Amino acid sequence: MTTDAEDFGPGEFLSANLVEGDSDVDASLRPGSLGDFIGQPRVREQLELVLHAARARGRTPDHILLSGPPGLGKTSLAMIIASEMGAAIRITSGPALERAGDLAAMLSNLVEGDVLFIDEIHRIARPAEEMLYLAMEDFRVDVVVGKGPGATSIPLEVAPFTLVGATTRSGALTGPLRDRFGFTAHMEFYEVDELVRVLQRSAAILGIPIAADAAVEVAGRSRGTPRIANRLLRRVRDYAEVRGDGTVDLAAARAALKVYDVDELGLDRLDRAVLGALVRGFGGGPVGVSTLAVAVGEEPATVEEVCEPFLVRAGMIARTPRGRVATAAAWHHLGLQPPAGAINQVHGVRAREDDTGTLFD
Repeated sequence: MTTDAEDFGPGEFLSANLVEGDSDVDASLRPGSLGDFIGQPRVREQLELVLHAARARGRTPDHILLSGPPGLGKTSLAMIIASEMGAAIRITSGPALERAGDLAAMLSNLVEGDVLFIDEIHRIARPAEEMLYLAMEDFRVDVVVGKGPGATSIPLEVAPFTLVGATTRSGALTGPLRDRFGFTAHMEFYEVDELVRVLQRSAAILGIPIAADAAVEVAGRSRGTPRIANRLLRRVRDYAEVRGDGTVDLAAARAALKVYDVDELGLDRLDRAVLGALVRGFGGGPVGVSTLAVAVGEEPATVEEVCEPFLVRAGMIARTPRGRVATAAAWHHLGLQPPAGAINQVHGVRAREDDTGTLFD
């Protein structure tokens, strides 16, 4: 659950089952079946029904769309789907399909029952997307040969396949593409206890001795994301091996995470720089994201796509029509007293604090 489809070449065939002795650590941590997949109980139950029914009918499953934030296991689920169906999987990404011909070549090489996984499917080029409509519905594509009045459309049959699309922005999908998926699953952020199970499983695979309280500590700083949890586990392991006896206990976990600038809420150096600039440099805002990015020496896209989603979810930044505003929680996290009128996030409802500390809408 820790790598992206971009790590593989466009159209690369992969075995859906893990290979013993695989040198890729990330791949070795991937679950091989729905039973091994931790978290997302609702999605697992729904997928199990879809796949079991398809196997009972002896047909390929409906096309499946997996949506949700990065790092929650969409690629792993796609590989599990292929494994559960006993099929091969071909992995590519939306940005790699720039022309309709790229997609046509890939579709024509599929064998009946294959799984085609397209990561970041909302970024697929429009010509390829329009070709995908016909392939998903009728399992054929029309290839245009020639140009101008002499152009000819040649229909090509495509073997029945299952398309698994993954997206971090389901709202960016066009209506016609979204409607052609027979099943849509939304991935949610993980709870701490689920991440503890992920860490314990990963530690067992990697041979890392980890104490229960250390696993809880790392899980609590992983932003609800298994990919981040596994990454932090490897960094904590490095610290324990170099500066300790190799065992990841609570003291080693806390010391390692301090070295790697991950605080108790999971904020890293850039997150704290953004909060610091917003609070200390601009008095808590409002301030535009471009100005904020200049203040921390990063690109606006980095601040908006990497830092902001977690800071908003953690209730430390509020997005307003006039710009980004620091909440009272952000001031407290930096050890500062929030000014009167600072925004609070109370059970998801935005409120303000008056001089006496009383909250009002």
